[in-house]
Amino acid sequence: MERINVALVGAGRMGQVHGPNAARMPGLHLRYVVDPRPDAAAAMAAATGAETATLEEALADPSVGGVLVCSSTDQHLANALQAVMAGKAVFCEKPIDLDLQKALAAQPQFAGARFVLGFNRRYDPHFLALKQRLDAGVVGQLESLHIVNHDPAAPSPHFIPTSGGLFKDFSIHDLDMARWMLGEEPVEVFATASCLVNPEIGRLGDVDTARTVLKTASGKLCVISNTRRSGYGYDQRIEAFGSRGMATAGNVSRDTVQALDERGATAAPIAYAFPERYAESYRAQIAHFAEVARGIAQPRTHYAGGIAALVLAEACQQSMCEGRPVQL
Repeated sequence: MERINVALVGAGRMGQVHGPNAARMPGLHLRYVVDPRPDAAAAMAAATGAETATLEEALADPSVGGVLVCSSTDQHLANALQAVMAGKAVFCEKPIDLDLQKALAAQPQFAGARFVLGFNRRYDPHFLALKQRLDAGVVGQLESLHIVNHDPAAPSPHFIPTSGGLFKDFSIHDLDMARWMLGEEPVEVFATASCLVNPEIGRLGDVDTARTVLKTASGKLCVISNTRRSGYGYDQRIEAFGSRGMATAGNVSRDTVQALDERGATAAPIAYAFPERYAESYRAQIAHFAEVARGIAQPRTHYAGGIAALVLAEACQQSMCEGRPVQL
């Protein structure tokens, strides 16, 4: 199989996940690493066998067929548009942008683009299995969902001002999952939130703990539980309740061994952070991108889905600020 040359834009937190995956992926060859920090670009290039370049240099190379946009959030849309307009297949980390109106204005440029948006949880084998069972009707007619997304510990406060806020940075994954699992678009959103983990997060204008309720036109409900600190690991669960029962996708432990003695049972901890918990989904996502870049698959997570999730995130923020449900 001929490999497609790709460029990685951004060698930070998400670039360190996607860059090595692309370098190891059959069908892809990581050709360039682009980052405004020369040391970060050079380190990633050395680790993956790539070369450093500017974005303009990478896009001008006709051998480059794809671009992985893992830059800072405020650069996602601009970098993705540059690559799309250069005729490249594009993978872009979420969210597509922090400004809904800017993202909407770019719609014509994304028409027909080979564009995959980084909602990696749709590629997780456990959540995929849950979705397949729901679609097969194993719980009857789906009526409600409970989504739990709890980080093990709060990020450094310096991350908060550029993050986009809890709903656009963090809850947006759950909003996308809710749309996917429910099979319907929410028409009403109510969100309430507090700053309970770190007062500095509140001082910087954000929240760290939230509960969100979504309602669809048919009346299906979804409750989303978010916190920046669990204290026990990366808590990732979904419970689905239907007319004939319930189905659940639980946490993934590091192993399945249990030890029992007079004190009770002990078991391995759950995954501690997102690179560990979602390692398989990240690989599957880049494998899917390789198929999209090759023209043998249509994007499963795309521009329209990114807009829909961003609309919900903005509705959550509005609901929290105004203390009322928001109609969509």
